[in-house]
Amino acid sequence: MDTPILNVNGIEVIYNRVTLVLQGVSLHVPHGKIVALLGGNGAGKTTTLRAVSNLLRGERGAVTQGWIEWRGERVENLTPADLVRRGVVQVMEGRHCFAHLTIEENLLTGAYTRRSKPEIAASLEKVYAYFPRLKTRRAAQAAYTSGGEQQMCAIGRALMANPSMVLLDEPSIGLAPQIVQELFEIVKDLNAREGVTFLLAEQNTNMALKYSDHGYIMESGRIVMDGPAADLADNEDVKEFYLGVGGGERRSLRDIKSHKRRKRWLA
Repeated sequence: MDTPILNVNGIEVIYNRVTLVLQGVSLHVPHGKIVALLGGNGAGKTTTLRAVSNLLRGERGAVTQGWIEWRGERVENLTPADLVRRGVVQVMEGRHCFAHLTIEENLLTGAYTRRSKPEIAASLEKVYAYFPRLKTRRAAQAAYTSGGEQQMCAIGRALMANPSMVLLDEPSIGLAPQIVQELFEIVKDLNAREGVTFLLAEQNTNMALKYSDHGYIMESGRIVMDGPAADLADNEDVKEFYLGVGGGERRSLRDIKSHKRRKRWLA
C-alpha cells in the first residue's frame, strides 16, 4: 500500500472500564484511497471508526492501548471537533439527520468549523452537483424524506466540512440495492475527482470490495485478514464466509484458518 495518511496501531478499546471490544486492531489508510472495513454485526467496525473520530467518550469508551496517527500526529486524545478541523469527518450509521431541519439546513450544519461564507456556498453547490436529488428536496424537512435521501444528506453534510477523509459507517444499511449502487458510485466519483479518502465500514462485502482499493476483515474485535480488494474478492474463504458462495457449515474466518493450519500440521 501507499504511504498511509491514517495509522491505527494495535489499539484496544474498553467500554465502561470493563468491556473489551477491540483487541490489538491495526490498519492503515493511504491518502486518496478507499479502504473497506468488513465484518458482521458486533465485529467491531463501528467501534474502530469511533475510535478514529474520537466519538467513544460519549459512549463511555476509551482507547486504553495503542495509538492513532493522522498525518503523522498522535490524535487519539483530541476532541471530535479537533479532528474535523484537521480533515477527518464521520458519517454515522443510521444517518442521524436533524429531523426538524430542512435538507439544506442539515447540510449547512456540516460547515460549522468553517468561516468563509463564499467557500461554504461553493461547497453547498458542489454537494448539490453530486446529489442533485438533494437540491430538488432542499426545502423539505429531513423527517419527510426517504432513507436514501437522508443518507445522501448525511454524506453531503460531511462533505460540507471540506474533509480530507470521510469515515463512512454502514452506508448501505436499510436501503434498496439501486440506491446502494448509486451511493457507492458517488463515493467512487468523490474519491477519483476530489481526492477524498474513505474508510468505510460495511456488511455488504460484495459491494464494498467492488469499490474499494484495500480491505480489512474483522471478527470479534480483531483484524483476521486484509489485502487488496480484488484479492479478497477472489479468496475462497472470503467467498464462502462473506460473499455467500459455497456450502457447508458456516464458521468464522478465524476458525477456518485454524482448521487449515491443523490440517497442515497433521499432514
